[in-house]
Amino acid sequence: MFLAWRHADAAKEGEVSFNENYKVLWGSDHVQLLNQEKEVRLTLDPSSGAGIESKTMYGSGYFQMKIKLPEKNSIGAVTTFYLISHSNIHDEVDFEFLGNETTPYTLSTNIFINDGGGREQQFHLWFDPTKDFHSYSLLWNQHQIALFVDHVPIRVYKNKTILGAEYPTQPMYIDASLWHGDGWASGGKPIDWSQAPFNAYYKELSPIHACPLQDNTNTQHCHSSKFWWNGEKHWELNPQQQSSYEHVRKTYMFYDYCANNPTPLPEC
Repeated sequence: MFLAWRHADAAKEGEVSFNENYKVLWGSDHVQLLNQEKEVRLTLDPSSGAGIESKTMYGSGYFQMKIKLPEKNSIGAVTTFYLISHSNIHDEVDFEFLGNETTPYTLSTNIFINDGGGREQQFHLWFDPTKDFHSYSLLWNQHQIALFVDHVPIRVYKNKTILGAEYPTQPMYIDASLWHGDGWASGGKPIDWSQAPFNAYYKELSPIHACPLQDNTNTQHCHSSKFWWNGEKHWELNPQQQSSYEHVRKTYMFYDYCANNPTPLPEC
């Protein structure tokens, strides 16, 4: 049984239009705004996919989107929600949905630090994410990065720099995309374009509970405890979250880079 978590501040709604906080990054003719511009549809077909990005970068926060994934045989169609810096040596925290032939759907998570990735943990979702919207969230502070599905924690990456591990510190933008990951995301199977167009829907794009930044130089104030997500109770999972977290990893995780790395890693 899952014990889901949702912070009271993060539960406040108050939607605004897409253009208030986001812009189209690429594939503008494959982006459609719906529901008074409070929902966005990204489309993938043989000509293009599409991507969106926040207008502002952030130094910490709690980031959430509700997403409905492409239906039918979508193997090779990659739907994403992630944080990313704009530096040459970038940081990134990913939700990547790798398309599907049959249930259960595959969710791949990864963390890039100083342009280095290879930190994949992959899961089978315990529901069909093509039938309705589900919530995907990222909590990022100076103590941990926690990933949630429907407010259930599935992954935690602790700040263990004291042990020699790396940790994302660069300001990051919020991105989402739908693109052709043929081969890499499909185990070598070709995408079935007869199933196109593939559509991914995103909503609850705001409010954004995060610390905005104008440049890369003044990030320290984003670590302040005045922001609820930096509070001490968000430095680690609480006992209820920990119970759900352990259940997910035991039952639904099928790949862990820590377990598959022959050399012990400091963050593991």
